[in-house]
Amino acid sequence: MYGWDDGFAESFAPYAGRGFVPGRIIRVDRGRVDAVVPDGAGVRTVLADTAPVATGDPLRVPCTGDWAVIDLENGRVGPQLDGLVRALLPRRTAFVRSASSKRSDGQILAANADHAVIAVSLAEALDLDRVERFVSLAWESGAQPVLALTKADLVADGACPAQLVADVEDVAPGVRVRAVSAETGEGVQALAAALATGTAVLLGRSGAGKSTLANALAGRPAQRVQAIRDRDGKGRHTTTTRDLLPLPGGGVLIDTPGLRGVGMWDAGDGLSRTFADVEEWAARCRFHDCAHGTEPDCAVRDAVDGGLLSARRLDSYRKLQRENRRIVAKTDVRLRAEMRREWRLKQAEGRERSARKRGPLAGG
Repeated sequence: MYGWDDGFAESFAPYAGRGFVPGRIIRVDRGRVDAVVPDGAGVRTVLADTAPVATGDPLRVPCTGDWAVIDLENGRVGPQLDGLVRALLPRRTAFVRSASSKRSDGQILAANADHAVIAVSLAEALDLDRVERFVSLAWESGAQPVLALTKADLVADGACPAQLVADVEDVAPGVRVRAVSAETGEGVQALAAALATGTAVLLGRSGAGKSTLANALAGRPAQRVQAIRDRDGKGRHTTTTRDLLPLPGGGVLIDTPGLRGVGMWDAGDGLSRTFADVEEWAARCRFHDCAHGTEPDCAVRDAVDGGLLSARRLDSYRKLQRENRRIVAKTDVRLRAEMRREWRLKQAEGRERSARKRGPLAGG
């Protein structure tokens, strides 16, 4: 129940018999967590303090989806608390984004998810760049990405839902893409069936219909829903915490607050999987470090010129690679030094080109 299996049982074994019980964190709020723990043949929810596992590392703080070691016998520290979190069991997966473009901190949004369901609203123009960004981070997390194209009954500008599904499939190789409508029920049962085993995390920007979809999957109004704004069709943050919900057909769902932005976070492998087509062309380039700009015998540029690869997709790949590299460089001294060397080389090449254009008599 709630995703417990033999693997987590093995991780918990060193703590067994010491007055501790395993608990799955279903909500985190200001240093305290709600967790479900065994209770006879079922489970019950307890409130535990996380002070014993407090850390300055933002990627090691307790998160919704974590399996924790809960002390219920020796950890009662107040009338409103049931116990303490003594440790976190090793995570299998973790969805992480950059907390800020100006900082080097990462923020973990969900732990131990088997499926990363990315909600994309069809009630507004499709943003394929954003799809590629989310899918890259989903692959990097270790979870299997699933794209849920929500509000299929409100397709923007009279577009064809089937064509939109095809467009998304083109930029997300290896990812299941499903058009769904919580209003009409279209695709909801099929999506629920795909999530019936394991843990799924539901992600997406504000207004993507995540809370409505979560309610449809849960079969009850588990999350509050707000209407979108008339002036721009965008939603407000409905979900304000990350909650873990059991699904009637099996499995559990972590619903997350709407994300205004989702920055790269050391997602090199995820980018490679999302842009496998670009990297396949890149492997045919004459130079292994080809930047696909002015280098001779560039297979990527030839593919774009020949209509075999879209210029938009190449631009998106370059943008995400640059962003990811900047984030990694903030904590990787060697990469930071390498980027400085590359920048100085580009500056020198730029000065040389400018000098050639001016000619030998320039400035004389």
